Amino acid sequence: MTAAAGERQISTTVLVIGTGGSGLRAAIEVAERGVDVLAVGKRHRDDAHTSLAAGGINAALATMDPDDTWQQHAADTIAESYCLANPHTVEIVARGAERGIRDLERWGMDFAREDDGRISQRFFGAHTFRRTAFAGDYTGLEIQRTLVRRAEQLDVPILDGVYITRLLVEGNTVFGAYGFDQADGTRYLIHADAVILAAGGHNRIWRRTSSRRDENTGDSFRLAVDAGARLRDPELVQFHPSGIIEPENAAGTLISEAARGEGGILRNARGERFMARYDPERMELSTRDRVALAAYTEIAEGRGTPNGGVWLDVSHLPRETIMTRLPRVYQTMLELQMLDITTDPIEIAPTAHYSMGGVWVRPDDHSTDVDGLYAIGEASSGLHGANRLGGNSLIELLVYGRLVGQAAIAHSQGLSAQRRSAEAVEMARAEIEGLLASEGRENVRALQRAIRNTMTEHAGVVRSEQGLRAGLADLDLIEGRMEDIGIHPDIAGFQDLAHAFDLKASALAARATLEAALERRETRGCHNRSDFPDEDPTLQVNLIWSPTAGVTREEIPPVPAEIAALIHAVSSEGKLVE
Repeated sequence: MTAAAGERQISTTVLVIGTGGSGLRAAIEVAERGVDVLAVGKRHRDDAHTSLAAGGINAALATMDPDDTWQQHAADTIAESYCLANPHTVEIVARGAERGIRDLERWGMDFAREDDGRISQRFFGAHTFRRTAFAGDYTGLEIQRTLVRRAEQLDVPILDGVYITRLLVEGNTVFGAYGFDQADGTRYLIHADAVILAAGGHNRIWRRTSSRRDENTGDSFRLAVDAGARLRDPELVQFHPSGIIEPENAAGTLISEAARGEGGILRNARGERFMARYDPERMELSTRDRVALAAYTEIAEGRGTPNGGVWLDVSHLPRETIMTRLPRVYQTMLELQMLDITTDPIEIAPTAHYSMGGVWVRPDDHSTDVDGLYAIGEASSGLHGANRLGGNSLIELLVYGRLVGQAAIAHSQGLSAQRRSAEAVEMARAEIEGLLASEGRENVRALQRAIRNTMTEHAGVVRSEQGLRAGLADLDLIEGRMEDIGIHPDIAGFQDLAHAFDLKASALAARATLEAALERRETRGCHNRSDFPDEDPTLQVNLIWSPTAGVTREEIPPVPAEIAALIHAVSSEGKLVE
């Protein structure tokens, strides 16, 4: 096996791909147990996607409502998943949530607190009790800073700006990964006993999205599938109700759910508080899927603003509340639009926000179909079903980051030897070389935009058979054009090569999403089919996708009795208005 020019070879026990909250939490667990670990991220660790999470993190601490319990947290999660969440996964997260919060406290996280020192907790949509802890509306940023600081204390090696292009597999067992430095093109051949995939979801394949450029393009999905893993429920994508519309280069940027949690009001262009039509009991504190669909419906039926939005108004709240509880929203709107939210409403529309499906994993340890490969965070699946409760994603990454770190160590300790494959390494090298030699006429950015346009038009908030089939036909044409791309690294670096891999990931994620959405012929949670407006009991299953087997169905285990007794019925009233 001959190394390529400019290639570095590294060996570690556990490799973590992704340096957001889930990846860092896993790396910390491995390091605290005295085992070698390496974390690799295509963004700088301080700028990972977790830092954008605003509103809060869930745990049944009962600091505000003493009747709250982990069982009620689990029941709320399952109910609002429209019964597609794996009950075992939910129980693990709800039981482990308080431990996750205490870990952050131990590492210096500065939570908002009551006057007597208790951690403050506020309502988020569809929670029975106040269980969302927070740090203003910079919760994700504070968590990321806390985890980066702890990782540095433990001397966890982190490679920033390295793009992982392929997982290395021999005999269905992972033995590392291959990638390149986006600045200077240096290749990395990384051998590892276990690999933890924490590289996010696929919501950037829509035109209006809360993710930034060059993140959440489905990297985790492509890496896992190419290695031999499968996807679960890729069609279940959460559209957050409140993404800003202008300026164009920031369209989709999120206005935190905390704005509604603190008492924000939604109105259409006529000034009507329209949530009364869709969920008169919970109003703006309804679930994200219902609020997003309500806003979509108001806009589609002509009651939206001229820009195609609705209004979110917090100006009636005390200025002190806005400045202390919603500082990020205030600052964001001032910077992007010179808008003072203490006096003026915010123009918003639904934005693709979160991949609730992801890589197929086992509930206990988030292992995949490939031995030694694990997936966590938004890359994984099982907790959220057809609707994610706000605040559940941040606690999920803490709970499973710890557990998966332990599982990866156990896998390494159980190996009698690490099997490697020169052929797998050469295939990874050849993939990069082939792209660098590409001199076609097609621009990768233009093709990426074409995928986003297709997904926005045919697989957005509301879908239909005709639209989904049209989307697949569009995707066929785009994939054909991808055979004629041109890659042109320049003095600024190898971003064009990174964009090519983003494009490959986006195409795979789009195909999985469209095919699974076509199979789910019902309306459930975030998945709205205009041609199938009712829930179908036979589709209370997870849909599993792979490029070879297509879409298959997987039964969901029964809910434990102590949790089932606390589940509130999920009404479908007002769910889908044509």
